[in-house]
Amino acid sequence: MTTSHIAFIGGGNMAASIIGGLIADGYAADCIHVAEPDADKRAALASRYGIHTETDNSAAVAKAQAVVLATKPQALHEICSAMAEAVQQQQPLIISIAAGIRSSDIDRWLGGNTAIVRSMPNTPAMVQSGATGLYANAQVSASQHELAESIMRAVGITLWLGNEAQLDAVTALSGSGPAYFFYVMEVMASAGKALGLEADAARLLAIQTAFGAAKLALESSEDPAILRERVTSPGGTTERALSVLREGGLEALFIEALQSANDRAAELADQLGAK
Repeated sequence: MTTSHIAFIGGGNMAASIIGGLIADGYAADCIHVAEPDADKRAALASRYGIHTETDNSAAVAKAQAVVLATKPQALHEICSAMAEAVQQQQPLIISIAAGIRSSDIDRWLGGNTAIVRSMPNTPAMVQSGATGLYANAQVSASQHELAESIMRAVGITLWLGNEAQLDAVTALSGSGPAYFFYVMEVMASAGKALGLEADAARLLAIQTAFGAAKLALESSEDPAILRERVTSPGGTTERALSVLREGGLEALFIEALQSANDRAAELADQLGAK
């Protein structure tokens, strides 16, 4: 892995997070290239990580064994079409972190017969605590499979999917998921304030409680349902609160919300791929 050159097309927050994770894992900065039109972003990335930066996407592709597409989804068709010749000549592994663009559309824009791993990371990748779903098309070799996993594992856990359509569910669950938890933190902090706590105290307690619960669940071999039962004493305060949430239809509401997000992910893929 350490000898593979990686080119990032786009140097935004997610690209910077992956680069930071790779560098922290000991990846050679000299093997990382970023093509980014914004001069300030290029300067910041070069200064912080000591990597190569440039403005020419095709030039970056020509040096790489793996290319990470880290641009806005709306721009991907134009970008891929412009660098298709370089991709066909170099034949690198393509890793897309652009939400909502199917691998078949990326392959078509790049000229066909391209090894593509489509991924769905989430924003906690910015603090190396992300969750990323991965799907590989038929052209991805075993070594490229390993390379893609190693790159994305630099910012958190990875999970391979056998069906690309499952990435819509990943988008609904973990891609959009941080917003759901932020919303719960927001509501809990507001409720704490309504109960008489100072706003800063309520906010800190809500956020730390969310962090602690997630850490406990991640480090435990028990299912979250078991962990919940262990802190729910019969007739106690937790049982009373949970009964209110159940009676309010929280479970059904979450199922409906994630289904809606899943459906929207599929709609966006249809729209963005129709070029």
